[in-house]
Amino acid sequence: MSRVLIIGAGGVARVVAHKCAQVPEVFAEICIASRTEGKCKAIAAELPRPVRTAQVDADNTAEMVKLIKTEKPDLVLNVALPYQDLAIMDACLETGVDYLDTANYEPPDNAKFEYKWQWAYQDRFKNAGRMALLGSGFDPGVTNVFCAYALKHHFDQIDTVDIIDCNAGDHGLPFATNFNPEINIREVTAKGRYYHDGQWVETEPLSEHKPFDFPAGIGEREIYLMYHEELESLSKNIPGVKTMRFWMTFSQNYLTHLRVLENVGMTGIEPVEFQGQKIIPLQFLKALLPDPASLAARTKGKTCIGCLINGTWQGKPRRYFVYNVCVHEECYKECNSQAISYTTGVPAMIGAKMMLTGKWRGTGVFNMEQLDPDPFMEALNKHGLPWHEQFD
Repeated sequence: MSRVLIIGAGGVARVVAHKCAQVPEVFAEICIASRTEGKCKAIAAELPRPVRTAQVDADNTAEMVKLIKTEKPDLVLNVALPYQDLAIMDACLETGVDYLDTANYEPPDNAKFEYKWQWAYQDRFKNAGRMALLGSGFDPGVTNVFCAYALKHHFDQIDTVDIIDCNAGDHGLPFATNFNPEINIREVTAKGRYYHDGQWVETEPLSEHKPFDFPAGIGEREIYLMYHEELESLSKNIPGVKTMRFWMTFSQNYLTHLRVLENVGMTGIEPVEFQGQKIIPLQFLKALLPDPASLAARTKGKTCIGCLINGTWQGKPRRYFVYNVCVHEECYKECNSQAISYTTGVPAMIGAKMMLTGKWRGTGVFNMEQLDPDPFMEALNKHGLPWHEQFD
């Protein structure tokens, strides 16, 4: 039995706390900490057993070190903002504790989605005898494991991977984001990028799109090419892959609002002068938009996230689609969350479970596809994210 420290108190942290509390044989003691302890206490009040809460500024390594020394966790589970990843990793190294997150580090002043900053910690974690698991959400996270599972069981050679993310849910509001507005809009407004024949090809934001017919009654939706961080690690760790792309669905309503906001400068990340002080437009916009956690009760419908993989098996071409379908209303009943938070929070708990039970162990910094996919895939079915396969 283990002690875990959850950093963050947003929608994903709520799901992580609920799911950890459901597995007391692994997560014996839980502490939830964030900048606003009141949010942690609100989550704690929903749980079926007592957990501790604390206040911490996750940007401040010294504060994190002090909290870790007080709580003495076996694992720090980082579901705070990606800007805070490095400060938390530094604290874990200083205190000799394992680390897990769901999204790669991003510099606050530059919309860059790269693993280079965290991969640079490889030797430090290895020399300290500690493990850091990066990107244990759904995409990245489960999608990486899907690829590793496909390579282990269904392909001799993987040629192409298309990661496809559909949110077919509806919250009924004119414009809102389903996870942190600042992170969401930074991702969507960035240039697209995909891997092809050993090179990265750049595209204008959301300029490439096509229809895709989703299962589970979702039907045909338009998918848009974007860049997502798991492409970077998968292109490195899936041997011989020729093409890797990431696609996401957006409603026309969402895209229209986004274009207007871009045109008037509200999605900018450079400071502007306003009434004698500097403000960042996107951060101001975030303050105006609904908190994604507040959307949970009103969001209806399904998500579908999966990997469409082409390659060869025993000398013959094979097309394989492995995916999960999640229902917003069911996520709310279980964890007071919508499916976007649920599909990120459940894999974070499972990744932590893999580490704490010894199914996944090692020293250094790891991406999900570098570890045995089988116990993780089994746990997805057990803990609320069942997966399905289609072969052509």
